[in-house]
Amino acid sequence: MDYQQLELFIPNKVDLSPYHFGIPQQSGAMTVVPIFSPDCPGQFTSPLSGLKLSRVHGYGNVELHNPSTGVAIVPLHMGYIQDQAQNHALCRSAFIAAGQKLMFKDACCVQSGQGGYLEGREQWFFILPLQLRFQALKLRGQEDYSKLWKEIERLNQRFDLPQRGHLEQILSKKRTFLTQYQSRFELLPQQTGALFLIRNQLVGVEIAPTAAYFREVWMPLVCFCYGVAAMYAQKHAKASDKPVLPFAASNLQELRQQLHKSRQEKQLQVSNWLSQTPAERFQLKEEERFLSLRLHTCKGKNFAGQLVEESGQLVYASLFALAI
Repeated sequence: MDYQQLELFIPNKVDLSPYHFGIPQQSGAMTVVPIFSPDCPGQFTSPLSGLKLSRVHGYGNVELHNPSTGVAIVPLHMGYIQDQAQNHALCRSAFIAAGQKLMFKDACCVQSGQGGYLEGREQWFFILPLQLRFQALKLRGQEDYSKLWKEIERLNQRFDLPQRGHLEQILSKKRTFLTQYQSRFELLPQQTGALFLIRNQLVGVEIAPTAAYFREVWMPLVCFCYGVAAMYAQKHAKASDKPVLPFAASNLQELRQQLHKSRQEKQLQVSNWLSQTPAERFQLKEEERFLSLRLHTCKGKNFAGQLVEESGQLVYASLFALAI
């Protein structure tokens, strides 16, 4: 596995030679392939420690503040849990300069009524579940706080939950199941991204400007974005799916040999899955500029999302499958 496989599903506008893959990790229906690269030059604000929710003005208006000295690339489809107020998610990424604030007037409320607040002590941010991301991306720029409620209702229905526009029915009530992915998958030192696969299908490519940035977006991605899709896949697992059996080793040397063989087989299997992913031809639309940084929306036949590039070098990417 090498960076050339990334070229199948990353726009050819950017240089991918700095990127390389790590050993695939699997838990249930989800497989994660770590991506490594040097940190991008410049100073970038990490989304949890550096980017702050400043205020929510009524419904659908979310203001973020970047109090740090670096530029903030707001993670695509970032959502905030608030104390004593309805929760919102963003439909797009954006740049926020050091010391500046930005009001997102096209945010979407992810609770359709007053009964769905999460407890005030539960303060964290999430990334929208994979099944909601394409609709949210299409609705960027549209100022209508209720615009995602119908899609949330459909997602809740798929999980046999009350058909309401309340995303916390999944993020809160299923949180114990979802957060286990944080311990089942290991975030590695200097990891700047990951490929996410559900069963044998590539469903997401996430790349951050720095390892520190990716470390802070990792849990929202693996637990709440792709974890929800994996939870649904496991819920509908076929009875014919083979269980994972323990190694039949009688000593430490045999265990190491079997573990090495298993890792090689898994790498080959994942490489074959990726090679079967249709090559994308993205339509790119430039959305914003900040100095030499360019934010693009990408739309292909099978994937969509947003990326940031600087003079042909990839800085940030969040691309996801349209059908899951």
